[in-house]
Amino acid sequence: MRARLAAAVATLALAGCAGRRLPAPAEAVPSPPAIAARLGPGDVFEVRVYQEPELSGIYQVGPQGDVTFPLCQRVPLTGLMPNEVADRLRECLAKGFLRDPQVTVLVREYNSKKVFVFGEVQKPGTFSFEDGMSIVQAVTVAGGFTRSAAQNSTSVTRKVNGQEVKVKVNVQDIALGRAPNFVLQPGDIVFVPESLF
Repeated sequence: MRARLAAAVATLALAGCAGRRLPAPAEAVPSPPAIAARLGPGDVFEVRVYQEPELSGIYQVGPQGDVTFPLCQRVPLTGLMPNEVADRLRECLAKGFLRDPQVTVLVREYNSKKVFVFGEVQKPGTFSFEDGMSIVQAVTVAGGFTRSAAQNSTSVTRKVNGQEVKVKVNVQDIALGRAPNFVLQPGDIVFVPESLF
């Protein structure tokens, strides 16, 4: 009975603007990895080519959305996920350079993607998104809450299917282990209101 009551309260807490009820965070928020993993200008990634240390290393996507890679020259990467980048590099290296190359790609920094943190935090502003970034991490990067912050009234606004969706997130409860963490996506706007008390 308590579990059902807790689930009902959690669902009601997600009620949004304009009197319409929003789906739970898992439904309102598309799966982060598919969106977060796509590369853009400024992103930094590591390439590992099995038994080819001279080809392995750290690379950055250029302003035009491409990278200069040994033997392959300029390779366009914008909008690709890490596994797609690995496939593209593998195809290039297999064309007369290496036999059955094994390539893996790991993203190190998402400089092309940002999150925005405003309101009652010490250092409001725009911050680089990191893969798997949580709302607690975003608030921490923004210097933490001010004394007058209404922590459990924090909201996250994001675009879902072309429409802005606003979700209330109980950050204090997350920090105390009373609620699951909330994973952000590139472009999310975190707003911490002032406490009325």
